[in-house]
Amino acid sequence: MNRRHFLGQMSCAAVTATPLLSTLLNLRMANAAVVPGADSEDYKALVCFFLAGGNDSFNMLVPSGSSEYAQYAQTRSNMSLAQNTLLPLNGVHQGRNFGLHPGMAGLQNLFNQGRAAFVSNVGTLVEPVTLARFQSEQAKLPQGLFSHADQIMHWQTSVPDQRSALGWGGRMADLLHASNQQSNISMNISLDGSNRFQTGSQTVSYEIEASGNGAITLQPYLDGDDPVLASLGQTAINNLMDAEYSNLFEKSFAQKTKDSLAAAEQFSSAVAGKTLQTTFSANNVSQAFQMVARTIAARQELGMRRQTFFVMFGGFDHHDELLNSHGSMMPVVSQALTEFDTAMTELNVNDKVTTFTASDFARTLTSNGKGTDHGWGSNQIVTGAAVNGGQIYGSYPELYLGSPLDTGRGRLIPTLSTDEYFAELARWFGVPDADLDKVFPNIGRFHNISSGAPVGFMK
Repeated sequence: MNRRHFLGQMSCAAVTATPLLSTLLNLRMANAAVVPGADSEDYKALVCFFLAGGNDSFNMLVPSGSSEYAQYAQTRSNMSLAQNTLLPLNGVHQGRNFGLHPGMAGLQNLFNQGRAAFVSNVGTLVEPVTLARFQSEQAKLPQGLFSHADQIMHWQTSVPDQRSALGWGGRMADLLHASNQQSNISMNISLDGSNRFQTGSQTVSYEIEASGNGAITLQPYLDGDDPVLASLGQTAINNLMDAEYSNLFEKSFAQKTKDSLAAAEQFSSAVAGKTLQTTFSANNVSQAFQMVARTIAARQELGMRRQTFFVMFGGFDHHDELLNSHGSMMPVVSQALTEFDTAMTELNVNDKVTTFTASDFARTLTSNGKGTDHGWGSNQIVTGAAVNGGQIYGSYPELYLGSPLDTGRGRLIPTLSTDEYFAELARWFGVPDADLDKVFPNIGRFHNISSGAPVGFMK
């Protein structure tokens, strides 16, 4: 990884680790349930797009009607967007009109065409919370509420009453990974290092990069500027891996390394030649989504029927310069989602791939003078042809200070839990209702798993 790419992925909320180590651990697989009815045509993928740092999502999705906008502008003061710059969304939602951040024309089109939806005021919850119980300190609250590290963890694990090393994507993979024909490469693929979301008790993420054919390996194992030196390096590494070791750790490490190198070769070979007509922007985020698309194009060669992907975009902790900084990042989000939607249509899998956003939290509705601070309930995006698009789900809150959800400075109590948000996605992905509590241990506090879809945004 070069310095520029490293800095491009940095944020105070970033959670990454050494890619090769995760690749070595990638083969920690065990028996699991096959997706009911899975066959060669039964493919589904979930793409987690994590906006690290705390996206100010009430400047992403904004009430645009006269009275509602006046309320928003009064509360947000110098952090508010001009009403005439908002991009209108079709329809009336919860009795109100809405607009998007002016830099998100691509997402506006996806929403108005029915291939994107918003899930409103969702956040980490241990149990349903009222303002009275919050103020009396009787409510059970997420550990480390308003903390970047804790809230990233809770969004990725969906168990905010504990600090867990296992993510809900990992627990889901533990349950479903046997539906894939591939044992060397995890169903969980990350473009941004190891992460809790994709870590299970039996599975971890397989880490790739946006450049080349994606595989991360020892250099110059797969390629090199000098083919003679590359060949010599490969031979030397193979000799080290093939040597007989008496020490159990050395023997195990050598075998895992050998297996991971074989997996890298297999992945690189499968993705090689998978090109798209869709044009992706040159920024790191769009390039990561392009590699996700190429990997999906190679799903048959990889023997995959179920996959999750993790893409992170850092830098959303806008305590100052919110309007300018956030204004430069919202177009990147919109472009990446729009380009990826076009690529999925090109591959004829748009109804089989669903992309969803997550973030540490929203931000305070009030200004700190230069920006906004850490909040709680937030608005999220879901895209794909399997989405019941063109709608806003959940309950978009009133944005006046002192509302029944305002814990102070416009930190809003979520009215929808991450359990409900993610369980909707997991059901579509193939997790049976009876097994939802294996993936989301707290789901019963918010939703009766025998009653169908928790939210309704998936077809």
